[in-house]
Amino acid sequence: MLKKLKIFNQPILNIFNLISLYKHYIKTILFYKYCFKSIGKGSIIMNPTFINNPQNIVIGDNVIIRDGLRLETVYSSHYRVPELIIGNNTNIEQNVHIICHSKIKIGANVSITGNCCIVDVTHPFEDVNSNVKIGSRILDEDSYVEIGEGSFIGFGSTILPNVRIGKYVVVGANSVVTKDVEDYSVVAGMPARVIKRFNSEIGQWIKV
Repeated sequence: MLKKLKIFNQPILNIFNLISLYKHYIKTILFYKYCFKSIGKGSIIMNPTFINNPQNIVIGDNVIIRDGLRLETVYSSHYRVPELIIGNNTNIEQNVHIICHSKIKIGANVSITGNCCIVDVTHPFEDVNSNVKIGSRILDEDSYVEIGEGSFIGFGSTILPNVRIGKYVVVGANSVVTKDVEDYSVVAGMPARVIKRFNSEIGQWIKV
């Protein structure tokens, strides 16, 4: 990735940006690489806000993670080890919030734009007499989130637990995804609903 950058052919501000990117690349291979379960070649972690239990996180090749990330695996049970996987060539933009207590799998070539939230955690609230605040409670279940290869998660969107998003899915900005989404679909809204699907027989996107 970084080998392809032609620094001196860029405007001055771009040069500073590329130097900053290279600095974070060095930090990733000298520090973060030894904290995570694995980090692939060419991947860059910039300035995260918070990272917790990275030993359960696998990051593929050529992944870029920008500033403000909260990336966390949590132990909700003594018998469940969380697993968080980020596929090759995926970009995660600013201020993204990813919390995993069971299993989250983000496929290759996925774009997660700024201010998105992806969680497989549910906070039960039914017990009004509990001394544990709702935000510290985690439902004891084998939950999951899956995002298929080539998908695009629009700005400010939230992906809730037990959702599978298929391949080449576009999630519109500020959407809340509460149920599975088929391959080659466009969804939007709160809760998100399908507004377009790709028809492979005629090679066009069709409004639903």
